Amino acid sequence: MTVNGWIQIALFAVLIIALTKPVGYYMTRVFAGERTFLSPILRPVERVVYAICGVDESDEQHWVTYAIAMAFFSLAGFVVLYLIQRLQGVLPFNPQGQSAVEQSLAFNTSVSFVTNTNWQSYVPETTMSYLTQMAGLTVHNFVSAATGIALAVALIRGFSRRSAQSIGNFWIDLTRCTLYILLPISIVVGLFFVWQGMPQNLNAYTTVTTLEGAKQVIAQGPVASQEVIKMMGTNGGGFFNTNSAHPFENPNALTNLVEMLLIFSLGAPLTNVFGRMVGNQRQGWAIFAVMGLLFLTGVTTVYHYEAGGNPAFAALHVDQTASALQAGGNMEGKDVRFGIANSSLFVTATTDASCGAVNTMHDSLMPLAGLVPIVNIMLGEIIFGGVGSGLYGMLIFAILAVFIAGLMVGRTPEYLGKKIDAKEVKMAMLAILILPFSILGFSALATVLPAGLAGPANAGPHGFSEILYAYTSATGNNGSAFAGISANTPFFNSTLGLAMFIGRFLMITPMLAIAGSLAAKKIVPASAGTFPTDTGLFVGLLIGVILITGGLIYFPAVALGPIVEHLAMNAGTLY
Repeated sequence: MTVNGWIQIALFAVLIIALTKPVGYYMTRVFAGERTFLSPILRPVERVVYAICGVDESDEQHWVTYAIAMAFFSLAGFVVLYLIQRLQGVLPFNPQGQSAVEQSLAFNTSVSFVTNTNWQSYVPETTMSYLTQMAGLTVHNFVSAATGIALAVALIRGFSRRSAQSIGNFWIDLTRCTLYILLPISIVVGLFFVWQGMPQNLNAYTTVTTLEGAKQVIAQGPVASQEVIKMMGTNGGGFFNTNSAHPFENPNALTNLVEMLLIFSLGAPLTNVFGRMVGNQRQGWAIFAVMGLLFLTGVTTVYHYEAGGNPAFAALHVDQTASALQAGGNMEGKDVRFGIANSSLFVTATTDASCGAVNTMHDSLMPLAGLVPIVNIMLGEIIFGGVGSGLYGMLIFAILAVFIAGLMVGRTPEYLGKKIDAKEVKMAMLAILILPFSILGFSALATVLPAGLAGPANAGPHGFSEILYAYTSATGNNGSAFAGISANTPFFNSTLGLAMFIGRFLMITPMLAIAGSLAAKKIVPASAGTFPTDTGLFVGLLIGVILITGGLIYFPAVALGPIVEHLAMNAGTLY
């Protein structure tokens, strides 16, 4: 680890803190329907959209109606994306003549992008046409991100409203998020990316002759427009197979910084939106503090083990002590343009959020460094998290934390003036337990079936980690991978697709039920016995609940993978 590396990590943290309050203020006004500096331009467009779609701005929805609207919108998106892939061979904007996508892969990809996962079991530049990339994948990068943010805002309304039967209107939340937040930022940053060297064209691939006289095909296309929303929307699916390690997706250190900032650019400000909407910004900063402390713990762990390198290298030099490590740290799978510090930062940020974009290959991480992204996703990516999903995942843990606090003092738990009853606790536990049901269930299945065991490229604990990471990533709607696994098979395409569906929609349903239940309740004034939820004590309690819950559920699984691999590596056994 170096001073320069820590300065880069500190700079990133400072910039995120600086963005949180102003962006949160703007987003709060957008979802409240208040005037913003973009209203003179976008308000007429918004009205036209409502008129075409038959949406009444004054009509709000019960949580069940909100959930049904979201489900049918997602179903329609799935069908359209599936058809685009299956028909891309006869559709325009296909200069490379890409054929129809195989049906199981088309199913997997459609579920992946609808659920904001963007898991890619294919090489994008040799599989998808420009039309599929633009009208299919990029469009879903926008609307799946907007859906996640809309759901988080719906839950916040549950806390902020009293004696209400509605939690907003899905169509209005979706439209405002896309129109006022995602599109303007994407246009500005997309132009910046083009300036920095990202391609943005519809040209056929270019064939060149290398210095050695060989022929090389250089893929290109509408890259910049997809890159900005894949990062900001925490989607993660790249235009190229190597994702943000590709120089066309991430040309230099400046674009690398901007891409990392985009990952947290909406998830962090949503904590401020939460504080503003419930009438107490300290509540938002308390949630931000929990996320920030967990983030710093993760990035420190990854940086420590990656900078230390592999102890097996010490055995190659008899003049070194047994504790000597790899000189310069572990650079396997990393781009020298970014180095270990920025790679460690990217690894942590992309799995804290449900982004899944990568600028380094996670399969090459040291075992305990690789443990961090797995755990980040297992916990529900609540550390700033996917746009929307991180906040509502964290608030579900907050409900559990105040319930436990209430048990300890023998008092009915309250959060933000709302009594937390059995219904909310049951729904919170259901939402939390859905993730391990999918992650551990599918991982167990894949480790005993020949079709599952055919996927990992490595034996032993690292091979198990590749399987575990795949289903963790799919269920957590992340999309990154220990890329040593060959997942483009009917078995993995089907089971990973189901895991994505479970991780997205089966968690949303109990969360919206909580929102509807809380919105209908009255706000109880704070008393001397009310447990404060905007103090350091609550921050510590919430962190403890998150880590203890995660440990009880997942420790046996991660012990069989990264932890055993670390111990074996120190004993001289490699996989």
